[in-house]
Amino acid sequence: MYLYGASGHAKVIVDIIQSQGKQLTGMIDDNPAINELMGYPVYHQLENPSPIIVSIGDNKIRRKVVGKLQKVEFETAVHPSAILSPQAVIGEGSVVMQGAIIQSNVVIGKHCIINTGASVDHDCKIEDFVHISPHATLCGNVTLGEGAWIGAGAVVIPGIKIGKWAIVGAGSVVTKDIPDNVVVVGNPARIHGAK
Repeated sequence: MYLYGASGHAKVIVDIIQSQGKQLTGMIDDNPAINELMGYPVYHQLENPSPIIVSIGDNKIRRKVVGKLQKVEFETAVHPSAILSPQAVIGEGSVVMQGAIIQSNVVIGKHCIINTGASVDHDCKIEDFVHISPHATLCGNVTLGEGAWIGAGAVVIPGIKIGKWAIVGAGSVVTKDIPDNVVVVGNPARIHGAK
């Protein structure tokens, strides 16, 4: 298995891969100054590395890299300390970090990050390239559009829909639907600007 991206996010995924007892062959990164990370070799070009996880935290950059990778198999990584309902579905390329909880009938898209201690309650629908930051809470029946970013410690109450590429600031409490491409902050969360 390979990781694409050799930075802080990759370090956490390395821990997950090791805890799963899987073999990591190496990483790929565009930065020519990085040749090793955590004892693993970092390559700067590698044709068809497979299986692979794109280990980049930024949603837009992760989507761009996935679009460049052709004819590869994407791997999913779930830390053993995460709690997953057997009825939850996790898309390819997605990562579930330590202590995350994913409840019944949750559908998580491709290349998502469910970060440390995040809680995703029943019947949530999460589209591709979403990042749910550490200790964020999605109550039941929440829908997140493609590329949405939920900040650390944010809370989204039941039944809320958050638009594509929207950002919810850390610690915010979302009580109303959020449109595409906006930044919301506060308690209750209000639109702070466009992305």
